[in-house]
Amino acid sequence: MSGPQARVPATIQFTKGHGTQNDFVLIADEDAELDLTPAFVRALTNRRAGIGGDGVIRVVPSAAVEEGRALLAEDPDATWFMDYRNADGSFAEMCGNGVRVFAAFLERFGLADLSAGGIAVGTRAGVRRVRREPNGWYAADLGVWSLPGGAGAASEGADAEVTVTGLPVARAALRVDIGNPHTVVALADEAELVAADLRTAPAVLPAPPSGTNVELVVPLGEREVEGRPMGRLRMRVFERGVGETRSCGTGACAAALAVRAWAGALAPEVWSVDVPGGQLRVSARPDGHVELAGPAVLLASGVVDVAALLG
Repeated sequence: MSGPQARVPATIQFTKGHGTQNDFVLIADEDAELDLTPAFVRALTNRRAGIGGDGVIRVVPSAAVEEGRALLAEDPDATWFMDYRNADGSFAEMCGNGVRVFAAFLERFGLADLSAGGIAVGTRAGVRRVRREPNGWYAADLGVWSLPGGAGAASEGADAEVTVTGLPVARAALRVDIGNPHTVVALADEAELVAADLRTAPAVLPAPPSGTNVELVVPLGEREVEGRPMGRLRMRVFERGVGETRSCGTGACAAALAVRAWAGALAPEVWSVDVPGGQLRVSARPDGHVELAGPAVLLASGVVDVAALLG
């Protein structure tokens, strides 16, 4: 909720957007009046009786929400807060595809100017900076990443075990934190990637207390791009609170960083990640941050009749 005056009005204007087909319903709530209940989110994201999407993004002034006010002390430029909810209505710390679509929304509707080097966006994982590239892609600094298992997990290459329907045995996996939790599993080949059944959630041990996204990856080697090596991998993802999605931005980062850790000291810093919905670029920066770049598409706007939606 936004505050004591929060409510659900009779009609709501929305915009539908996606980043590599990871899709969202975006709602501008400039007066912080919208009561974004779990039931309302589930209704909006329903693909038959609602607008449909992997999540809902409320565009709200940072000064109007508690989490946003705390971030303004860190970065006064983070005037807009990305209030992101998974399709089941649960809160999410961050969304790498969503933050790019959020920036595109701010730009489209004149709420921010990305022409002067980018903008700061408030999220539950902290402030994230987004810039627009000459090719039209949006690049987001997703902040500092880490391996929750520490040096031991890095040397062993794993600190978890994942069982996936359709694959014959449990697989070793590596946990990666990108402001939200991920567990990455390397598969032998693309045949295994196709065989995995993600209609049910993979079982992860030890069981994460707040759940985890699970990425299944197939490394595809390297190629040279503009004189520099670029790693390549293909990925599918099961997102907590959603199910399998066509893409996951933070998941692409986690997958690239895990494969990079497995590859050793000479691994590339930049990775091209193929997901069912398209292609993303992940860069491990010298400052310990990870950057995600890819398209952000705003494809439709309209008005929701709330009574009909919830009826």
